[in-house]
Amino acid sequence: MKVNSTVALTFTLLALMLGAGVFTATWGYAIGREALKGITQPDSRPTNKGTAKNSSGREELVILKEEDIIKSVKEKINATGRAGSASTSSNTSAAPPAKSEKSVATVTTAKLPILTRSNDVAMEVTGIRKQGDSMLLDVAMKNDGSQPVKFLYSFLNVTDDKGRLIVAETTGLPSELPAKSDRLSGTISIPTSMLDDAQKLSIQLSDYPDQKLQLKMADIPIK
Repeated sequence: MKVNSTVALTFTLLALMLGAGVFTATWGYAIGREALKGITQPDSRPTNKGTAKNSSGREELVILKEEDIIKSVKEKINATGRAGSASTSSNTSAAPPAKSEKSVATVTTAKLPILTRSNDVAMEVTGIRKQGDSMLLDVAMKNDGSQPVKFLYSFLNVTDDKGRLIVAETTGLPSELPAKSDRLSGTISIPTSMLDDAQKLSIQLSDYPDQKLQLKMADIPIK
């Protein structure tokens, strides 16, 4: 029987390819095996915790109970909480107590009222009180004469017991006292920052423009 040359060539090529594949696989396996000699699988467990050795000396993995794990976690959380509480308590006790900054008006009544008179005009300090950053002197004035009297309060002279000149402002005091006037009231305001360690004040006021009246007060207690 005559064999077709094309079929023969095809089978020959297939046989060669199969043989080459088997040879390549065998050769690759041999090379890989030679390269891996002396290499073993690493121990993937970082520590020996959670392991135990059996009778043959080999280590076995020990499974921890869920209750033990929860108990251990709670103990660590409680220990951390106690440490944080102790630190907070220490910081709180070390902090100085905050001071309450309330502006409370106080009234000085010792040796009051203080009265001065010049001719028919009288001036009286009836009270002293603190309000915010100011010291307020409550003042009353009265004219018993038959002529009106004018005042310019920029000429008001206030000094402390150290001889220092004090800047003061007036509120409500009349620029003119009518003849036979009623008792009129107002305030003299002094910044407390200007008083420092002063204990007493002195006041001097003259009429304007004649300056015939000299209303003077000394030793007005402010503390």
